[in-house]
Amino acid sequence: MSDHLKRLNAPDSWHIAKKTNKFITKTSAGPHNANALPIAVWLRDRMGFAGNMKEVKQILSQKDVIVNGRPCRDPKMGIGIFDIIVLPKIGKQYRILRDKDGRHVSIEIDAEAAKTRLCKIKNKTVIKEGKVQLNMRDGANILADNTYKAGDSVVVSLEPETRFKIVDHFPLAVGNMAMVIGGRHSGKVARIVDIVKVPGSVPNRITLEDEATKTRFDTITPYIYMVGRQTPALAKWGIEQ
Repeated sequence: MSDHLKRLNAPDSWHIAKKTNKFITKTSAGPHNANALPIAVWLRDRMGFAGNMKEVKQILSQKDVIVNGRPCRDPKMGIGIFDIIVLPKIGKQYRILRDKDGRHVSIEIDAEAAKTRLCKIKNKTVIKEGKVQLNMRDGANILADNTYKAGDSVVVSLEPETRFKIVDHFPLAVGNMAMVIGGRHSGKVARIVDIVKVPGSVPNRITLEDEATKTRFDTITPYIYMVGRQTPALAKWGIEQ
């Protein structure tokens, strides 16, 4: 597999200039998927905190970038939706979200909001001694009880002494609030009004209703990210309307 990536072939979700240089930093294996945005590209091309790769490496070597509670040292490490990035020296905190065009956007948040992070449960497995392991969408694993289900979202702490401790839970259920992170409705936040289970390997279909316009639309479970229960947690998650 090549270590190079042409800018013209970079995912549209990165939202970078395509014709300034020929090549761009390629995401290394790790959290999220191949569309994850390398932290070097975020620092240099998206936010302007660095002018070139040398400056990016210098910033990272000084542990000036904290991703989900841990210093990031790899310029190729990918970041994705709902990741929390903290820049302690300048007092800035950001949450990564998706806009209506499916592109990564950085929402500035306060220090209190940066203490927790939202994670989606991809599946769960039973490990030694009958313990239940929750496998998250971004690759993280958390030990928990059996009350959580695939498709649910959990709020985890990013504080050093309680890192990845579950502090809240948003089930994938009718009546709860969800954010759409893919497809033509990407970026919308709406209430789930119906869940249609489809037999076989085809994803289940979800019907949602926009709280403001009362219009309904459909999507599939992989595009659903739970963000609240009866009342949406819009202010807390910094979702743009």
